[in-house]
Amino acid sequence: MRVACFLAGVAAASAAEVTPVQKVIQLMNGMLEKGKKEKHEEQVQFAAYKQFCDDTSVEKARAIKEASEQIESLEALIGKCEATIEKRTKEIAQLDEDISVYEGDLKATTAVRKMEHNDYQATHKDYTESVDALTAAIAIIKKKAYDRKQAASMLLQVKQDLVPAHARRVLDAFLATTETAEDVGLDVSAPEANAYESHSGGIIDMLEKLKDKFEDERSELEKEESNAKHAHEMLSQDLTNSISTSKEDRHDKAQEKAKTAQREADAKGDLQDTVSSRDSDQEYLDDLNAECKSKSDDFEARQTLRAQEIEAIEKAVE
Repeated sequence: MRVACFLAGVAAASAAEVTPVQKVIQLMNGMLEKGKKEKHEEQVQFAAYKQFCDDTSVEKARAIKEASEQIESLEALIGKCEATIEKRTKEIAQLDEDISVYEGDLKATTAVRKMEHNDYQATHKDYTESVDALTAAIAIIKKKAYDRKQAASMLLQVKQDLVPAHARRVLDAFLATTETAEDVGLDVSAPEANAYESHSGGIIDMLEKLKDKFEDERSELEKEESNAKHAHEMLSQDLTNSISTSKEDRHDKAQEKAKTAQREADAKGDLQDTVSSRDSDQEYLDDLNAECKSKSDDFEARQTLRAQEIEAIEKAVE
């Protein structure tokens, strides 16, 4: 537009014959030099801007690529943490169940052992009292002139449920005979004494065998009690160890779960920041590319226009 106006002015000046031709050529050369200078300065200025666009674009693209790789890595870490937490949660639940079972078994076996021991004590007491009663009864009956009522009293202290059926019948018969003798006032010097003493000898033999039987059974009971006690102690120790081991394992897994949960939370925070940073960089890069392209298009258009103006002036000078 400026060149057109200038040429129109030159034409008008020529028509009016106001300015010499040489003056016109000098003015046109000045305009040509100025146009070339401005064109070059714009090229230098745009080259610096284009370098800025290229450098910034490369830097942002690199940052976006690194952020995308970090995002992928963080997502993988979060997935791994979630899997670990899920696994540990199931393991902890199983351990809680195991501990509950172990503690229940320990409580149950302790209660059973207590009942067994109480039964043992009661039975052992019965055997001991019966042995003592038999010992005393035998000692009394062995005397030639013994107190039948006292002997009967001792025999009545024998626990009947421990006595075999056949021995119980003999004892009952002896006690019945003793009562009869007491009722009729039988004296050891009476004629019936010899038969009674003979009968007593059989009773003594039976009572001694019964006492031996009770002592053997009491010894066997003591052995069974010792074995039961040992078995209970072993079982209790195993259960106690299982409870302790399971609780330690649960504690370790709970700690690992907590640490993993913290890593997951940290990773999610880092992921959120990284995604935000990447998206911001991407938005900036998109805007930068659009701006750089727009300015590049404007630059190219201005360069074309300047080139056309310079060419027009050069032709006019010729």
